[in-house]
This record gives sequence, structure tokens and C-alpha cells, in this order.
Amino acid sequence: EFLRSVAAMAEPAPDARATALREYRQKLLQHKEVEAKVRSMRNESRQLKRDYEKTEDDLKALQSVGQIIGEVLRQLDEEKFIVKASSGPRYVVGCRAKVEKDKLLKGVRVALDMTTLTIMRVLPREVDPVVYHMLNEDAGDVSYSSVGGLAEQIRELREVIELPLVNPELFDRVGI
Repeated sequence: EFLRSVAAMAEPAPDARATALREYRQKLLQHKEVEAKVRSMRNESRQLKRDYEKTEDDLKALQSVGQIIGEVLRQLDEEKFIVKASSGPRYVVGCRAKVEKDKLLKGVRVALDMTTLTIMRVLPREVDPVVYHMLNEDAGDVSYSSVGGLAEQIRELREVIELPLVNPELFDRVGI
């Protein structure tokens, strides 16, 4: 009789087995749903972390003090450069890791951090807009004779600009 009771416990009734299987399937589905939610939340967390870091960088940029413009004079070693600041003095400075060091050649304009004097970025060449537009200007083929009514101004221009270039000895004799 004892063996029968143990055997009865070992073999559950068909209804109990079906119920257990049904519950197992439900728990398995719930587990998969929870896993999917966790995966989704981890991805969302990563994205939020990236957004947070970008916002922090933007905030630091807004709070930071201005930068000094300088010109690279020469490279001392892998990490150090001699830079002449726009205000006049020369400094031995380091370089931010994100800056491409192969672009830091003599004469290149750079932005220096106000407090640490670290090279923060390479700046484009400085070109005065007026000078830049002069390069693109076409002088044309207008002669002085084509300009009417400005004889006095043309004479003054020739005296001030052309004469010193054409006859510099006249001005040397006078001491100019």
C-alpha cells in the first residue's frame, strides 16, 4: 500500500499534468516578455546616456570662457607646441586628444583654452573679407580717359600712387 501511494504521487493525474504544463507555458511566455522589456529598457538607457553626455558637453561649451586665437610656430615633440597668442606672448602648450596633430603645422591658426592654454581645435585660415573679394574683382579695361569729369581726382591719384612707383628717385632726393 505504501508503494501504491508513492506511485500515485509520482504519476500525477492527467488533469494535474495538463495544468502544470499550461502554467509552465504561461510562465515561459511571461519570462520572454519580461526579457524583451529588459532588452528594450537597456537600449533606451544607453540612448538616454548618450543624450545626457551630449547635453553635458553642450552645457560645458556654453559655460566655458572664450578661447584665445593663436598661431603654431613649431612643434617641440609629439605633444608640445610653441604657439604665439594673438595678444603677443608665446607659449609652450599641449594639445587636446581629439585634434589631429598632423594638421598642426607652422602658421596654422588654432584656438587655445583660456585657462589651460591647450590647443582645442584648428581654425581656418584668416582672410579679411575685403581682401578676399579683391582677389575676385575684375579690374576690367577702363582707362583714365573713359572716366569723365574727374580730371582733378585722376591727377591727384597719379601724383600720390603712380608717380612714387614710376619715379622713386624724385622722392628719394626729397627724403620721402
